[in-house]
Amino acid sequence: MRRISPATQHYAWGSTTAIPDLLCVVPDGRPVAEAWFGAHPSAPAVVHEDEDDVPLDRLVAADPTATLGEDVRARFNGELPYLLKVIAAESPLSLQVHPSRDRARAGYAAEDAAGVPLDAAERNYRDRNHKPELVYALTRFDAMVGFRASRRVAELLAGLDAPLAADLHALLVSDPTPGAVRRAFQWLMSPDTRPAEDDVRKFADACAQRLADGSPSPRTDRTVMRLAAAYPGDAGAVTSVLLNPVTLHPGDALFVPAGSVHAYLHGVGVEIMANSDNVLRAGLTAKHIDLPELLANLDAVAAPPIRIAPERVFTSTEIFYAPVDDFELSVTRLTDEGATRIPGRGPRVLLCLEGEVEVRAQDGEPMVLTRGQAAFAPASDGVLTAWGDGVLIQADVP
Repeated sequence: MRRISPATQHYAWGSTTAIPDLLCVVPDGRPVAEAWFGAHPSAPAVVHEDEDDVPLDRLVAADPTATLGEDVRARFNGELPYLLKVIAAESPLSLQVHPSRDRARAGYAAEDAAGVPLDAAERNYRDRNHKPELVYALTRFDAMVGFRASRRVAELLAGLDAPLAADLHALLVSDPTPGAVRRAFQWLMSPDTRPAEDDVRKFADACAQRLADGSPSPRTDRTVMRLAAAYPGDAGAVTSVLLNPVTLHPGDALFVPAGSVHAYLHGVGVEIMANSDNVLRAGLTAKHIDLPELLANLDAVAAPPIRIAPERVFTSTEIFYAPVDDFELSVTRLTDEGATRIPGRGPRVLLCLEGEVEVRAQDGEPMVLTRGQAAFAPASDGVLTAWGDGVLIQADVP
């Protein structure tokens, strides 16, 4: 095992205190949106080797069989297949979709052929990988994920006193097909049809009035108001009526497959995803927007959000199995009652969320991890055992 430190991302929507508090570092006044404990080349974690610091992707590349194990090395082309993050959303994130693997490969090749630099603001594809993801809530975590059924959207729009609401309602009731909500989304977000800023403001005002009068869906109206306040005039605020609202409580987990439109609104959580930084945005952001590319990747089937229930193993550990081959997430709660085995066999990233724990590989010395400290355990470490009093989260490969 080796100690690692995360790469931090200072996006504007981040919290100035949540991640510094978890990592036990002094805030410097800047927002810290994400802490990356992975090997993505754009922001790898740092491995502390005696007096040397080595990026985790370089450590993996130096001996992929020992670090990943033969099976993972062969399946994932010698790369760590997941990216573990802590995310802290103080304000809403962009309305976004992540690509499938085939779409990512094609998009990456096309942008390379067009000469778009990897670090260009207008670049959609930073790598060739898909990006399904799972978020595990550390605090209350609000999001919107996937399309609602068109009849439910029409119910929410009926009687809302705003011209834009009437236009959307008419569009939905005139089209009984499953693609109606997708067409409403495209109509709202396309440059040639999107509503004027004043129409968006009137829509949000109507939601505020309905909320005051006794709304049939207070959460929907509050979400529209929150997004309209954060991004004045952005039609993305109106799309929240089209999407499923989700509230996670600490310990809950949500899976977001590639192709699912979503936005995280507020909260702190641990994310695990395929090792990718591919994001296609439609709105609610100052970053690059590419609606045609987002629509080409969009899964428009109306469906409820995918909550993942954990399976309990070894008494003290819960494992969240996502329906992908790239990752799984486990949470182990330790008390001073002796050692327990940590499940897993491949390359693992361990992060202490609370307290103080000791972790030991089969043939190694114990490593103490306190709140916010992390370690990388290569596949060659074999079985891990832990003891102490705290909470340990682990990323692994199925």
